[in-house]
Amino acid sequence: MEESTSRIITELEEIRYLDNPTNPQSQPQPLSEPALLDLQTLLDQTLDSNDSELLDRLYDDLASKSLSPNHLVPPIASAMDSGPIHLSLLASKVYLSLLLSPNAPVFTLFAPMAFLSLLHSIRRSLKRRPQVPPPDIEGSHAAANRKRKGGGKRGKGLRNTARNSYTDRSDNEEGEFDVRALFPVLERLELAMGLIHLDRFPDSLKSLVQTVAEVPVMAVEICDNSGAYNRLKDLCSRILSEVLRPEHGEPADTAAEVLKSLSPLILRLKTQARMFALGFIMNQMTDLVKRPEGVKKAVVNLPRYLAQKAPEKSEPRALAVESIMEIVKVMEFNDQIGFVKYVVKMTQGKANLRLLAVDLILMLMMTLRDPFGVDLDIEVKDSWGLRCMEAVILRCSDVNAGIRARALSNLAQLVGFLAGDNRSRAVLKEVMGFGNAGVQRVEGGMNDLLRKRCMDEKAAVRKAALLLISKLTALLDGALDEIVLKTMGMSCSDPLVSIRKAAISALSEAFRRFSDGSVTSEWLHSVPRLITDNESSIQEECENLFLELVLDRISRAGSTSSPQKGSLFCDPSLETKGLEQELEWLFPGVLGLLREICNGEVTPWVKKICASLGKKKRLKHKIVIALQNIIRASESLWLRESMPIEKWTAPPGAWLLLSEVSAYLSKAVDWEFLHHHWQLLDKHGPRGGIKSPHTQGDADEEEESMKSNSVAWAGDRVFLLQTISNVSVELPTEPAADLAHNLLKRIEVFNMHSTEINAHVKALRTLCKQKASSPEEADTLVMKWVHQLLLKASQILEKYILEVSEVTKHSSFFTPPSRKGKRAAVMSRLLSEAVTAVYTIGSMVIVCPTADMSTITPLLHTIITSGNSNPKLNKLPGPAVSLEQAAPSLYIQAWLTMGKICLADGKLAKDYIPLFVQKLEKSECAALRNNLVVMMADFCIRYTALVDCYIAKITKCLCDPCELVRRQTFILLSRLLQRDYVKWRGVLFLRFLLSLVDESEKIRQLADYLFGSILKVKAPLLAYNSFVEAIFILNDYHAHNGHSGSKGSQESRLFSIRGNDENSRSKRMHIYISLLKQMAPEHLLATFAKLCAEILAAASDGMLNIEEATGQSVLQDAFRILACKEIRIPSNRGASSDPADIDEEGADGAPATAARGRAINQAVRKGLIQNTIPIFIELKRLLESKNSPLVGSLMECLRILLKDYKNEIDEILVADQQLQKELIYDMQKYDAAKTKSTAAEAVAKMQKSSSYQSPDVSKAASRKHAQDKLKNDSKLASAMADAAAMATARSVLSEVNKGASTPPLSSLSVPKLKSCNARSTSQCDRPLDVLESLRKRQSFDSDEEN
Repeated sequence: MEESTSRIITELEEIRYLDNPTNPQSQPQPLSEPALLDLQTLLDQTLDSNDSELLDRLYDDLASKSLSPNHLVPPIASAMDSGPIHLSLLASKVYLSLLLSPNAPVFTLFAPMAFLSLLHSIRRSLKRRPQVPPPDIEGSHAAANRKRKGGGKRGKGLRNTARNSYTDRSDNEEGEFDVRALFPVLERLELAMGLIHLDRFPDSLKSLVQTVAEVPVMAVEICDNSGAYNRLKDLCSRILSEVLRPEHGEPADTAAEVLKSLSPLILRLKTQARMFALGFIMNQMTDLVKRPEGVKKAVVNLPRYLAQKAPEKSEPRALAVESIMEIVKVMEFNDQIGFVKYVVKMTQGKANLRLLAVDLILMLMMTLRDPFGVDLDIEVKDSWGLRCMEAVILRCSDVNAGIRARALSNLAQLVGFLAGDNRSRAVLKEVMGFGNAGVQRVEGGMNDLLRKRCMDEKAAVRKAALLLISKLTALLDGALDEIVLKTMGMSCSDPLVSIRKAAISALSEAFRRFSDGSVTSEWLHSVPRLITDNESSIQEECENLFLELVLDRISRAGSTSSPQKGSLFCDPSLETKGLEQELEWLFPGVLGLLREICNGEVTPWVKKICASLGKKKRLKHKIVIALQNIIRASESLWLRESMPIEKWTAPPGAWLLLSEVSAYLSKAVDWEFLHHHWQLLDKHGPRGGIKSPHTQGDADEEEESMKSNSVAWAGDRVFLLQTISNVSVELPTEPAADLAHNLLKRIEVFNMHSTEINAHVKALRTLCKQKASSPEEADTLVMKWVHQLLLKASQILEKYILEVSEVTKHSSFFTPPSRKGKRAAVMSRLLSEAVTAVYTIGSMVIVCPTADMSTITPLLHTIITSGNSNPKLNKLPGPAVSLEQAAPSLYIQAWLTMGKICLADGKLAKDYIPLFVQKLEKSECAALRNNLVVMMADFCIRYTALVDCYIAKITKCLCDPCELVRRQTFILLSRLLQRDYVKWRGVLFLRFLLSLVDESEKIRQLADYLFGSILKVKAPLLAYNSFVEAIFILNDYHAHNGHSGSKGSQESRLFSIRGNDENSRSKRMHIYISLLKQMAPEHLLATFAKLCAEILAAASDGMLNIEEATGQSVLQDAFRILACKEIRIPSNRGASSDPADIDEEGADGAPATAARGRAINQAVRKGLIQNTIPIFIELKRLLESKNSPLVGSLMECLRILLKDYKNEIDEILVADQQLQKELIYDMQKYDAAKTKSTAAEAVAKMQKSSSYQSPDVSKAASRKHAQDKLKNDSKLASAMADAAAMATARSVLSEVNKGASTPPLSSLSVPKLKSCNARSTSQCDRPLDVLESLRKRQSFDSDEEN
């Protein structure tokens, strides 16, 4: 041991000899590794034996050489700083061992710089290093032995030894560091904290805290052993606990420093370092809360500090909220309430704080106990939960779309969470503004909010609003506002798939919980139509919901109420009810569902869904059994009341649904059931003489009742025949033959309702095909009865045409009244038969296109050309009078049947299509025009080349006076365009634009969906390419180059919205905005440039005549378009990006979004300076020279364009200083007027609200509203004060005018004013600039951002 001591002292002497005393800043030589090893061995023996004899001997030897223990510190510190990792840690261990040795002179040995070197050594050891090959162990030992043997040399030998040691270790150092080598250092550091007091060295304390907090973060990357990492975390935790002792400084300051250093770890993504930081705070610092008050205060303030430092991106923000809540949960109740108040104030701060506060409120409400004070019997208005709910509801209308969406989704989660508790459920209804049973208490409350948010411009907001509605459905038991239901139905047609899915879910949840008539109707009108959606997942969801909410519901109700003789109506209480009520009691919620299925707008989608479910074999036999039970129960109830069976009709929708599902469940249908009802309906047809014995009324009511009953009866027959056709394979042979014979006899009479004819013809064809032994035999049978029916139909038509000709010929002769009445009756009967015969011919053409129509075509030609003076059309002798006036029903059916024949005969179609087009243009009958449009659409599919040249004439029906014709034309042409039978070329697109502002709301909705959903995907460039041309066409302006046409033609006026009145301008603007919404950002920029080049520049060059009214309208429309917000691209000038947008795009997309915003902003600015502003300057001079009223529109447009460039106006308008001054003046004047109007509205609102409240409440509410609204806007506050003063002055003047005398001055409460001019006044020694600065202080409660 003496040899080791001798080597240590010798090396210290050499280091002292080599030190440069003239340069105190020079770095001392590090202690060599052998000397450090010898010194560590000595210290270990001393610490193990707890005997300081060896160490005292070392100190004595040092003293004999004029060396003090202090001379050990600089070489050790130098080794910690500059040596390799293993040598640095060895030096750190030696230094800490010196401090821990018995009777060590701690104050002599401890130095702040050496302590910092120790901390630097710890951090350096944890840095990741590149891997290198492992060193040669034998060579390393040999080198160490050589160094020990040559240790007695001085000067050069020592330098060589140190250099060789450093070089060898640096070259051969391991690539991976074993973190366990750090354990002895940290253990000794923990023990040393009990000896050294860092209160005198605040920088050393701060560095220690930061280093220990960084150790778990750095060790995660290099530590693969979980056990070693846990040991490392435990050591760091113990060191930080030691730091919090009072010996190291004020506990509050130390705790604040510790928490500040741990905060970055807490806000990191989920790592072990984050768990270490949270664990230390939860387990160590909270235990100390009971003792030092300062530590408690630091922990209480930590959540607020974390809230301020929380990141804006979605996932890190969620982890920050989670961490904050972990800390809040262990706080005392009063401290928790204090944090809640702080979070509520955060909802009125900056955007990132508002977003975080919304997330925190959700967790606070779901984590902390009793938010509404139900258990503590606290009034709801005093509870902290009410303040949180109010804050979240307020954020649902935030100016930031991301915050709106987040607030709505969090509110939905809160509603779902709190609605589960019955006590909180009632309170929640009151808090959200709903009274008993979901009736809204305050107008414009939650229902109004939901309506607005469902129509929000941002998709995330709309989706969150629908989620909230689905949660409120459970809270309100389905009693939703009807307008909210309509809004959800409209959302089912949203362009975005996610919104459509959310709307389907919300509306289905309401239908599932509450089968009210309005809910049922809205669901059936909105959801089943999505079976034709482009998204396959929505189609599947539509099928699943229809199966669950419609078919399964009917199956359950029908199967549980299966009628049994003698037991069906044993309840005497039912006898006093009506039949409908009894059926509703038997089948709850089913009759209204079936009735709504019969709606003409619902039936097509129901048929498609049933067909899709049937093909997938998802229909169950229970639905057929249930429908049969419902029909039987209705018949039994009717017979029980002894009512005539000929007046009975099945519940509406029952036969319809049975006819659709029976096509795939033919074996489940009972033939006896069908046979019984066919005989019933065939035997007891509706007759005019039948009257109900239970109803009395005038003749009109009875006639109307008879008509409706006749239509219902015919409808039942049609669906029953369709059901029989579906199950014809299962029919026995003899009943099938009898039924076919019966059907043929019924058709030959030609007296059926038109709705029955198709069903009879199709059923007859199906029976022939099913029961024939071969396809050839089936075709022969069908052709045989078709020929037989055509022969009889032609005879009826010939007879009627002959009778009409005779009547026309003898009409000039006198006819006795008695004979005239008989002839009229005969003609009425013949007309009815002729109409039925013509319709029957059309039905047979469909089922048998190869039938010979040579005898029918001339007769139909005679009818459709009757009364025509053109000799080319009158090929056959016919009635001279026009049947269009004499027999309009026959005339319309003849055109319809002729169209069906042309579809089957291409040669005939080539001759007759021009005649169809001519009639479409000239006919005054809306029903005929509607049928002609349908036929032309079918011709376009079958004979595309023949019809293509007539498309422009067909589009005229888009402006037809009849709404039905317009809607039919729009739908049919849209389908043809989607299927590429018609192309978007010529005037077709421009004529479709008028549908966006059609008088009919249904047509407007269809147009919005076409332009917003279909064309945006199918033809994204269509709106951009036709935009400028649309401006000229809509204004009916044709003089401009490139847009010339037949000026003032009737056709152009038909498809224009001429005029400068407000209604015309608003319609045109709506069309422009709809087109702009379909454009991509780059197309918006190009459209902006095209408007300037083709309209503004053309006007300034004289190519656009601004003397004409239409030219002025074009120019004014261009100004309004350039000034609208839809053409501007948000560039996020001077503000951070929207957090919600960043969340939706993802963290990786945020830099790209920012770069794109900068590029767009530069492009817009460049375009303004180089292209737009020069055009505006020239155009302004031209308009001023002509004293045009459009100067005001130009200045308003320019003001809006440059409002985002207020600081750059001097540079942009450098070419026209006068325009620059005028524009700045206009901007200031506009801002002042806007501020004044806002203040006047605020005063009026406050006065109006105060008139409905008690004085105290009104004063408090008005004061709070004014404070919240005006704290951060001095201009608005000043304008509001002026408005209030003017209101007061008006009230005083009105009192004077009424004759009221002014009270004396002595009776008034006049405030005493004190002057602040005298400096000697003690009460007014506060400078005026301080008071002024307080007025301008920024408020934390502000809801707006700079």
